[in-house]
Amino acid sequence: MIVLGLTGSIGMGKSTTAKMFAEAGVPVHDSDEAVHRLYSGAAAPLVEAAFPGTVVDGVVDRARLGARVLGDAAALKRLEAIIHPLVRADADAFLAMHRNAGESIAVLDIPLLFETGGRGRVDKVVVVTAPTEIQRQRVLARPGMTEEKLAAILAKQVPDAEKRRLADFVIDTGQGLEAARAAVAAIIAELSGGSGR
Repeated sequence: MIVLGLTGSIGMGKSTTAKMFAEAGVPVHDSDEAVHRLYSGAAAPLVEAAFPGTVVDGVVDRARLGARVLGDAAALKRLEAIIHPLVRADADAFLAMHRNAGESIAVLDIPLLFETGGRGRVDKVVVVTAPTEIQRQRVLARPGMTEEKLAAILAKQVPDAEKRRLADFVIDTGQGLEAARAAVAAIIAELSGGSGR
């Protein structure tokens, strides 16, 4: 089974691209979704122990937690030390299940693939990109987003040009949905030996 790492900076269209892989029948593990699940499960008691008062009714309150770790590098590191191993274990279980089911390709949707040293966990990397102006428009259209927040997020991410350089495949979502869907289909065809899975 080929493990495909899907990544891209904020606002590049990674979530939409992940859905396209799923719609094409490729199993997709979404790291963000796994965090949401873990916040109401295995991670909740660990997060509460590290950051008292951030768990309400057994579920991590993301707003409270965000207020505790935002702008505090040490606190963020402490949180990542709790969450990253849990997400990795969740992804490993996902891969094992699909390997046993005989799947030929599986996707790990990892927003911070390069930033968290995840390159060694995947066979090939797909980077989703878009022109800077389109990225800015998409991100600034999100509720509560500001130029300052966007700048802070981008400062923590490996630059788009560097991600593209490190990629095995690049999908430019600035060309529209149909072009992105065609790129996804071409990647699947290439990795499954042209058999269309």
